Amino acid sequence: MKKVISLLLALTMVLSLGAIAFAEEGEAKVGETVLRCAFNQTIDNPEAKTIQKISDDLYDATEGRYSIEIYPSEQLGDQASTLEQVNMGVLEMTMIANSVIEPYAPDFAILGTPYVYDSVEHQERLFTSGKLDELYATTEASNFIVLSAYSLGPRNLYTKDGPVTNPDELSGLQIRVMGSDTCVAMMNAMGGSGVTMGQGDVYSAIQTGTLDGAENNIITYVDLLQYEVAPYYNYTGHLMIPDELVINTATFAAMSEEDQAALKKACLDSIPYMFQLCADLRDEYTAKAEEMGVTFSEADVAAFQERCQDLIDEVANKDDLSKSVYEAILSERDS
Repeated sequence: MKKVISLLLALTMVLSLGAIAFAEEGEAKVGETVLRCAFNQTIDNPEAKTIQKISDDLYDATEGRYSIEIYPSEQLGDQASTLEQVNMGVLEMTMIANSVIEPYAPDFAILGTPYVYDSVEHQERLFTSGKLDELYATTEASNFIVLSAYSLGPRNLYTKDGPVTNPDELSGLQIRVMGSDTCVAMMNAMGGSGVTMGQGDVYSAIQTGTLDGAENNIITYVDLLQYEVAPYYNYTGHLMIPDELVINTATFAAMSEEDQAALKKACLDSIPYMFQLCADLRDEYTAKAEEMGVTFSEADVAAFQERCQDLIDEVANKDDLSKSVYEAILSERDS
């Protein structure tokens, strides 16, 4: 009953809040049917720009039948909540971290396992290859469809009281991770103590000493001003966890085959756009962080990688589908 009430409240918020659009007033492309999409990043984040591109392309391809409205910054709840809303048909779309999908489809864990990607380019090749379609199909039983996957780039540790460059220096530190067993196991294997927490609470938790730090990509780190409370950014490069764009199954089924194809194409075309946008921004955000006094440190990546190898093997060999997806990941690595 509490879940139902919370979801009804969320629906009220959806209907009452005005979505934030990129286009100036009067220029936004608003379709006959508007699909609402919520996510946890700010409106300035590359993910928001990517969703807006999909909306514009979808509007054009469907001759104005569809567009997407964006609700950033956890306006409609945290990632777990918005995925639950999509699952129940309260919300049409959401962009959520791979770890949030894991409770619904456990084989997604292999996509968010540490050190499985050689490079950002490797990850982009995988996401545009079509080799994840079998994995994506496993979410349909939970009333949502994965349309596309993205990445904001390598995630690194950032800490409050000093640099962390090896597992010994991480020992005993409370580090925020995303809400999945895989992410908690990863941080514990690396030498710290993984603590799951909604993104909206991380800043104050570090500020008050509840956390010693967190881990994220440089864009999100700067966007959310977390450098103010954790000014040591350590290049562990441990994770390039995907964010997936998903849609409610019934919402997708209600579209004509032509419009479904248009949405799928718009999402596929947006993947290289998003990766290039992030590549352009990473240097800019690093420079901005340096201006704000952030201390950047190189880490002993090999030592952290070795600590995570047992976890990689465990997740990759969990079942036949995870093995198949891991083989697909390896097949797209740099030759």
